Amino acid sequence: MGIVIVGAGHAAGQAAASLRVEKYEGEITVIGDEPHIPYQRPPLSKQYLAKEHGLERVYLRPDKFYADKEITIRTGVSVSGIDPAAHTVTTSEGDSVGYEKLLIATGGRPRRLESQGSDLAGIHYFRTIDDVDAISAEMQEGRKLVIVGGGYIGLEVASVAVKSGLEVHVLEMESRILQRVTTVAMSDFYHHLHAGHGVHIHTNTQVSAFAGEDRVTGVVCGDQTLDADLVIVGIGILPNVELAQAAGLTCDNGIVVDEQCRTSDGDIFAAGDCTNHPNPILGRRLRLESVPNAMEQSRVAASAMAGGDKTYAAVPWFWSDQYDLKLQMVGFSADGEDEVVRGDKSTNEFAVFYLRGGLIVAADCVNSPREFMLCKQLMGKPVDTSKLADPLVNLKDLMG
Repeated sequence: MGIVIVGAGHAAGQAAASLRVEKYEGEITVIGDEPHIPYQRPPLSKQYLAKEHGLERVYLRPDKFYADKEITIRTGVSVSGIDPAAHTVTTSEGDSVGYEKLLIATGGRPRRLESQGSDLAGIHYFRTIDDVDAISAEMQEGRKLVIVGGGYIGLEVASVAVKSGLEVHVLEMESRILQRVTTVAMSDFYHHLHAGHGVHIHTNTQVSAFAGEDRVTGVVCGDQTLDADLVIVGIGILPNVELAQAAGLTCDNGIVVDEQCRTSDGDIFAAGDCTNHPNPILGRRLRLESVPNAMEQSRVAASAMAGGDKTYAAVPWFWSDQYDLKLQMVGFSADGEDEVVRGDKSTNEFAVFYLRGGLIVAADCVNSPREFMLCKQLMGKPVDTSKLADPLVNLKDLMG
């Protein structure tokens, strides 16, 4: 019966490829509800939106790869149900597909606003290629764009839009942008970065309604209304766990998996944004919206489905491109008690290391790839903070 993969995103594409690396010779079927073969999401808010990359640069691998590896990709087809007892999935086309092992890689969907007028034309969410194509068609120079949500996606879109000649407003309900994911100092740095490029950032601002008749013309925030030709809502994602729940699998802020990405059913695995997984390095369970996590989990799941013994144990890391700055993050800054800055923020080349009990637990590296790479190796290790702060000291010398 082979292996069936539900979902056709980054995790699914990597899992299918990794199964062949693991010498799995059975049938592999990938079923995805989008009309595209597996693709990368990070370029969507960056190079693809800026029209620097075409679709061929966004796809994870070309069509020919799947044909050569005898991997069946069914696009534009959704899975409506999983029957663990019968080892089958039912599709929107009405057929039943049997599986020996099943991988759920359903990712997440945008959290939606239900304010008055939220169904007006011109209000967009940002998750898929089709979403970006619709947004790109409306991003014309001189138009007014309002972005709801001051997280990384919203700020990446803001950096592309303002460079394209739009008037950009970012609305954040918290007291600072990036509040959920970084420190006050890093929030301030990115606030000033965007303001310096002409982006208008409004904190402590909540959307109460959208103005307009057939199409959005403004965003109402209490007693203030911001004119808008288009709106992009980026307020986080929700894990797609409904199929797993209906199949009786254990879910808790994601599909609960073990260190081999196995769910509460021994023949069903899960990987990517939809999973709640153990991280032995951090000593706790996580649900990560992260490409590196999706890739690593997919490799581990492929190994386990093919009879291997790989286990998941990776330091979380992330990145964000805004203007000419690349932010690379290792771990979670919230885990730190103390901060050490290496470099000069005024030059836009610096790293902030976060420590707890004298041990490095995280870092934010802006245009500092060397610090980023070495931080991965320094995680959990004690360091001399005076040397850590000195850019003339080679970080390799701190590794002991």
